[in-house]
Amino acid sequence: MNGADTAFVLISAALVMLMTPGLAFFYGGMVRVKSALNMLMMSLVSMGVVAVLWVLYGYSLTFGGDLGGGLLGNFDHIGLKGIDPTTLTGGDEGIPVIAFALFQLMFATLTPALMSGALADRVKFSAWTLFIALWVTVVYFPVAHWVWQEDGWLHQLDVIDFAGGTAVHINAGVGALAAVLVVGRRVGFKKDPMRPHNLPLVVLGAALLWFGWFGFNAGSALAADGTAATMAFNTQVATGAAMLGWLVYERVRHGAFTTLGAASGAIAGLVAITPSGAHVDAFGALLIGLAAGALCSWAVSLKYKLGYDDSLDVVGVHLVGGVAGTLLVGVLAVDGVGGLGQLGKQAVGAFATMAFSFTVSWLLAKFVDATIGFRASEEDETGGVDQAYHAESAYDLTAVGASLTTKNLPEADTAAAAPNSKVDA
Repeated sequence: MNGADTAFVLISAALVMLMTPGLAFFYGGMVRVKSALNMLMMSLVSMGVVAVLWVLYGYSLTFGGDLGGGLLGNFDHIGLKGIDPTTLTGGDEGIPVIAFALFQLMFATLTPALMSGALADRVKFSAWTLFIALWVTVVYFPVAHWVWQEDGWLHQLDVIDFAGGTAVHINAGVGALAAVLVVGRRVGFKKDPMRPHNLPLVVLGAALLWFGWFGFNAGSALAADGTAATMAFNTQVATGAAMLGWLVYERVRHGAFTTLGAASGAIAGLVAITPSGAHVDAFGALLIGLAAGALCSWAVSLKYKLGYDDSLDVVGVHLVGGVAGTLLVGVLAVDGVGGLGQLGKQAVGAFATMAFSFTVSWLLAKFVDATIGFRASEEDETGGVDQAYHAESAYDLTAVGASLTTKNLPEADTAAAAPNSKVDA
């Protein structure tokens, strides 16, 4: 066992784990206050659902021996059968397979959580939980097998996806689009203001994602080596460049540099460098980041032109950013694989993932809607899904209101004000 590489992968797995609650904060701050807790829960529940399914059959379907055609793994490792702490990735050398399985579990957990932002404010929590259980089973596990298992058909085609441009971001982005088209628009879309309720929370979430993404990207090298160092460096460069690209586009188009734009631009850069960062130099990472920032900033406006209600711009950031990064590596790769031939392979990987994920995700959303109903009732949506499904609210302001009502009253008047304090609050 290589102790240094094992420690590196375990630390990277912990960093990627942090990304899911980071995403919860990022999305949670972007929604209206009446949906904030539901938004957190839509990310957090993925940590439970996917962990269970990963042990039962997820790891085996993703990284088991191929069933045929490079489409899906077999059932050799159901219940993690055959894997113990002494089983190493290289047979008699490398890192423990259980460490690799943990690292990949975090990818499988984050991917369905990414979709949740597109459906904010308006879906049943039980339906969402069922949907992600089905989605990881018949969409994520197969696509991850295509890309990262040596028998997978995209791997055999030499499609470059170092850390998840296709399997994670394109997959989640187009899956979210399919689900949105089934569920429909929020009540008041294009009419009512639907501004973020807590921008500091958005920035906190973006910072946690940015931090965790070093584990996501560099950790995919599965070794503490030069490839991991290159990926980490390019992650930082592309993210910073994308943030600037988004802000410049936003300033030219809309006349302001917004905090939400800075946070969203950073995420766009992280998405775009994910598939490509190990195969480009620092200047290539800079170009990818700038392109992704401006392109994704433009893409988020498509929902208003085309009429689909992607609440938190999952399509504009993850789908568009994932496609951009996946294709640009075919142009900017410096390790001798770039060129039109590689660009063609990258296009096959991107569009095959889009076609498969959209079709199956749409069918799954239709199934959930037809069986238990996907959409929240109009009453629950209008009143707030936090109270409807969690019997809680993100902020208890009643005590604050009562305090503000009575704190400046003379002592003699405080008791008189008390009977009405609840109403005042």
